[in-house]
Formats: sequence, C-alpha cells, structure tokens
Amino acid sequence: MRKLALVVGAFAVAAAWAGVRLDDSMTLLLAATSVGEAVALWFSGRVSAFLKILMIIFGIETLLFGGVYLASHLGSLPPALKPFQIPDSLALAVSMFGIAVYIVSRLGVVRKIMALADPYFTTNEITTAGIGPLPRFTVKLSRLAAGMVVFLVLLNQLEVAISVRLSFVNQALFNALQVKNAGQFWHLIFFALLPWAMVFIAAVVVEFVTTSYLVLRWRRFLTAHFTQRWLSHSAHYRMAVGRMATDNPDQRIQDDINAFIDGGTNRIFGSNTSYGVYGYSISLIAQMTSLVSYAIVLWVLSRNFNLPGTALIIPGMLFWVAVLYAGAGTLFTHLIGRPLVRLAFAQQRFEANFRFGLARLREYGEQVALLGGEAQEGAAIKGRFQNIFDNYLKIIRIRKFLTMFLNFLGQINSLVPLVVAAPFYFVGKITLGVMMQTLQAFSSVQSSLTYFMDSYTSMADFAAVVNRLTTFEADIARARLLGLTPPHIHQRAGRAPDLVLQGLNVSRPDGGTIVSVPSLTLLRGQSALLTGPSGSGKSSLFRAISGIWPFGEGNVCPPEGASLLLLPQRPYIPMGPLRAAVTYPAAADTFSDEAIRTALVRAQLPDYVSKLDEEDIWSQRLSGGEQQRVAIARALLAKPDWLFLDEATAALDEATEARVYRALNEALPDTTIISIGHRPSLTAFHKRQIVMQPGSNGVFTPQDVVGLAAE
Repeated sequence: MRKLALVVGAFAVAAAWAGVRLDDSMTLLLAATSVGEAVALWFSGRVSAFLKILMIIFGIETLLFGGVYLASHLGSLPPALKPFQIPDSLALAVSMFGIAVYIVSRLGVVRKIMALADPYFTTNEITTAGIGPLPRFTVKLSRLAAGMVVFLVLLNQLEVAISVRLSFVNQALFNALQVKNAGQFWHLIFFALLPWAMVFIAAVVVEFVTTSYLVLRWRRFLTAHFTQRWLSHSAHYRMAVGRMATDNPDQRIQDDINAFIDGGTNRIFGSNTSYGVYGYSISLIAQMTSLVSYAIVLWVLSRNFNLPGTALIIPGMLFWVAVLYAGAGTLFTHLIGRPLVRLAFAQQRFEANFRFGLARLREYGEQVALLGGEAQEGAAIKGRFQNIFDNYLKIIRIRKFLTMFLNFLGQINSLVPLVVAAPFYFVGKITLGVMMQTLQAFSSVQSSLTYFMDSYTSMADFAAVVNRLTTFEADIARARLLGLTPPHIHQRAGRAPDLVLQGLNVSRPDGGTIVSVPSLTLLRGQSALLTGPSGSGKSSLFRAISGIWPFGEGNVCPPEGASLLLLPQRPYIPMGPLRAAVTYPAAADTFSDEAIRTALVRAQLPDYVSKLDEEDIWSQRLSGGEQQRVAIARALLAKPDWLFLDEATAALDEATEARVYRALNEALPDTTIISIGHRPSLTAFHKRQIVMQPGSNGVFTPQDVVGLAAE
C-alpha cells in the first residue's frame, strides 16, 4: 500500500506542476485530492482488508484516469485516443472515493461490519476455481475473493459508462425523431443503440454470475468460520450454561450470515429489496460512479438555465434541484423510518423464538402427547406468535407512512425535471433529445442521491443482522474465555496412572459454589459409584472432570495421554443412518460392520443389527432405554481409558442394566468406570462408593463409603 501511496503522491506533484503551468483550478484540485488519497493509502495499515481492496482500485484508477487527464490538458494525448477521452472530473472523483473509503473505515459501525466480513479476505485457505471452459487452477481463497471484488467493481463502472454513452445515443435518437430524419433514426437504432445495449446486457449477466459465485463462496466460508468457532472449545455448550445474550445460534448461522453478505435469498429470486455488505459496498460504488457521471451530464445540459421568471442564470441548475430534492427526501425518510432498526431486530428475535418453539415441539412430540400437554403448548405457541403479531403491527404503522411518502416521491420524480426543463424546450432553447437526456440524467442523479432513502427499510434489516452476528461473535469469544480467565479449573495431565482432583471447587453460573473437593484420587482400574441427593452437583462434577464445565477453580489431573468419555443420561442421537448414530462422534466408516454389530449385541440391542443403513429420526424412533444402550454401544466401540456414566442406564430395568454393566466389564477390561446412580443394585458393579455429603451453605463434598465390597 505504501508503494502505491508514493506513486500517487508523485502523481499529485505532477498534477500540481501542471495546474500551476496551466493556471487551471480543476488540475490543482486534482492535485490536492491526490495528496489526500496518498496520505490515506500511507496510513491504511489498520484499514479493513476488504476496504483496502477498494482503496487500491481507486488509487490505481487515479493514476490511470489522472494520467489521461494530464496528457489531454498538456496536449500530449495521441489523436487516435481523443474520441475515447474520459470526462475531466473522473480522475477527481475516484481520488475522492479513495479518501472517502479511508474516512468511512474509521467509523465504529463500519469497523464492526468489516470485522465480520474480513476473515474471508485474510484467510490462508487454498481452493480451486475455474473460468468457463478454461482449466481449473489452485489459488489462495483470499486472493480469489479479492480478484472477484476488483473485477466486479470495474464491471459496475463499465456498466455506468455504457449507460452514460446510451444517454447520448438517446439524445441523438429523439433529435432525429423531432426533425423526422428516418435515415439517422434507423442508423442509430441498428449501429449504436443495439450494439451498446448488447454489451450492457452481457456485462449485467457476467456481473450476476460472478456476484453469485462470490456470495456463495463467501457464505460457505463464513458459515464454516462461525460454526468452527461456535463448536470449538465447547463454546456452544458454555454459551448455553453461561446464559449469554445470543438466542437461536442456528438462526445466526443459517439465516443471518446469508443476509449479512447479500440480503439472504433476495438475489436468488431476483429481488433487490434487501442488501448485504456486498450490496452496500459494490453497489454503492456504482451509485457514486453513476452520480459523478450523470452529474457532469446534468451540469453541462443545464449550465445556461436561468431561474424561471427571471434572468438569473444558475450554472447546473438541474443538478442543484436534484441535490435539494434528494436531500429533503432523505431527511424526511430518516425521520419517518428511524424506529425500523429497533423493530426489525426485535422481529427477527420473535420469529426465531417462534420457529425454535415449533422445532422443540416436534422433537418432544411423544412426551407432550403422553402428558396431554397440547393445550399448554398451543398457548405457548400462541403467545410467541402474539409477540410477532404485536411487533409487526408497529412495523406496519411505521412503514405505512414511509410507503406513502416514498410513493409520493416516486410519482413526482419524473415531474420535477420535466417542469423545470419544459419551459426551455417550449421556447426552443433545447431540443427534444436534450430534454429527454435531461430527464434521464436527472433521474440517475436523483436515484444515486436517494440511494439511502430507497434502501432505508433494507438498511434497518441489515443493521439488525449486523447486531445479531456481532452479539453472536462476542458471546462466542466470551464463551471460549470461560474457564481460561482466573479463577478457573485447570486441566493438567498428571504422570501418575490415576485421576487426581486437588483443591477443586465447582460453581454454578451465578458464581455460588456447589461442590468442594479438597482432594480426591480416582484409582485406575478401580470402578467407583458416585451417589447423593439430586442437586448435589454430581453431574457438574463429572463435567468439570471432562473439561467442559467452565465455572469454578482448582485442578483436575487426568493421566497423561488418557482418553475420557462421558455418557449423559440423555444421549445425543444424530439424524441419518443408524450406523452413524452408533459410531458418533467418530465417522460412520471408522468401525467395521462386524464391530458395530457386536457392540449392539453387547449393548442389548440385537434387533437393530440388521438396520445399520436405515435412515430415520432415531431420537424419536428409539425409546429412552434404547437410546441409552446406543450410547453404551458407542463406549464399547471407543474403548476409552476412563468411562463416566452419568445415570446413563437410568432408563433401563435392573436386569438389563446388570447385563449392560457385565458387558462393559467384559469388553473393556482396561477401562476404569465411574458411575452416577441412585439404585442400590449398582454397588455390585463397583469397587468403591463415593457419597456427596452436604456441608455448610449448601456445598457438597464427595466422601468415601467404607466397607464396599467388590463384585
């Protein structure tokens, strides 16, 4: 960036020299803005990676367009290039764009948005890509993303240039109609209008395809990025037990990431009613380019217009009319629609809660039916939808006035330039072609100036999306820090073969201690049964030993290199084939069919050995006891060094439970089993019993029961 800054700075010096020599204020202004852009490039080290791409584009364009500008004004532009000479203000405009990007990058809200977008443009991930029929190639994902952004910015600028060119063709076309010159009319149709229109259509199609691929790849990357951060270090679990602000993480990943990038599904179905970070950057650049280009056209067309009813000439009168008109419209739009940002955020939350409630009802359908809880569930669903209903009524009230105001502006948009330009046409000061070009130029300038106004509702949705993703990212970071910021539970591998707990205090999320373990050693090869009243912290102690419970302090020292597996009372059963449910979390092809069948038989599930490849929602098809036996089969396959059973057989009858424990002892002779249970019959399968003894202030301490005999 600093090399480019030096080159732009050198160009600024050359432009200043040319401006003094030519005594031209426009050239001196170009020199001044180029200096500003050089400074911005020089200090862009901390600018977002995405915005740096835009700054580089504008820096290079300043050199290219500025070079052509200086060559033209110094008389050194080759005659063959004069028909393609660019507008004088284009170099000035792109240099100002570069400065504007730097200024915008310092805003807090933009930094927040770019923090979400940037990982895609800084990743070192390698990918493969291809262009049409050309051979595929390997490239760094961030470079491919940057290349696509550069291409799309240039393509948008090309489309604006073609649009401006077509406005002059239309001017000539209407002039030919006015004088009834049929030959010139048809010549313009077939040799000017149609060729440029075909090029414009091709550019739009290429832009759509390229944008779609960029958005799709970007979404895939951010989905993987957020999912990995959410799942790693058990952040998803810690966010839940830590009662953090993020609700419905599934919505953040599935819906908000897509909306953040490019407005959700709107691009797929051809709607432009919503924009994401891509739309608010690339399309905004196109709008600004269009504004500059058509502002020049509008200024030139109305440079000699006088104020109606007076002899006062106002240079570029229609341009100033467009500025005032758009400014007033934007101000009133903001005043009317300001509450939509807050309401849109609330609406998304209410919709997500409603969807989540329906999903949970489907998941627990059997339990609800057995309890006859349909009426209660119906009332809960009605209540959640009432939140949606009430909030949407507020949105309707705001959008009612916003829609009325925007449609009023839409009706008079074409009348304003017509009313201003018509008197000059009637007195013969301008031709029909000039008048029609004036209408098009005014419409384009007004459209660019009212970009904020036209997309206000979409901006409200986008702001809500940014807030949700930012909150999600912040809570993930907080969850990953839980258990790492002192005081915390240290997981330190010990050299002894035993599992040692030292000075361990297990706390609730609110900070209150529930379990205190001054010192406890679980001996390798000595199975142990942990008992105690409900609420005494047995499960929390197990989770602290496994390393996922973030609240507390002290030391957990498992043997170095030892593998631990904890089976909860309610196991997780993924959707898909039964094979995948049994081998989880290992991949379905990790174990042979014979090993899986043997594990199922030992886990007292012989009826399912022939159903390994059946796909079903097994969490609903299997009973609670069968689900617990699937988890036992997982342990038989995994063969951990230490197996913790948190009432993992509580749904089984005593006879089946006894057979399961015998199978575990026979199949896993090198595994130390530590169980939580309430049945007296479990003591027969353990060599040691530990009871949670209540102490002062509701704190429990595990203590050995003396005299427990081995089976």
